[in-house]
Amino acid sequence: QVQLVESGGGLVQAGGSLRLACAASGSIFRLNAMGWYREAPGNQRELVADISSGGHTDYADSAEGRFTISWGNAKNSVYLQMNSLKPEDTAVYYCNALTGYAPHETEYWGQGTQVTVSS
Repeated sequence: QVQLVESGGGLVQAGGSLRLACAASGSIFRLNAMGWYREAPGNQRELVADISSGGHTDYADSAEGRFTISWGNAKNSVYLQMNSLKPEDTAVYYCNALTGYAPHETEYWGQGTQVTVSS
């Protein structure tokens, strides 16, 4: 089992910045990728950004140019630097981890951290 613990959410004014952190612990076997998703009220959970073990990154169009995902030094943690935040970025942000070998990978989720951007 893998546990994901997120931190760094909060309330910020539009145009401000936040940095989310997610630390993975437990029986981590072949951590393939980690990422951040978000879920706003009434909306489906959507990908914000992810990063592979090799460092390849993908961003949602809404995050491109404003958000940056990166590995921590130990490669069992991931960060999401969010700049130029907008009210529409308000959501619960969830950390995600993908482990194991395809096609039998296992997906894990954190408990979520609230990000609120005021106008």
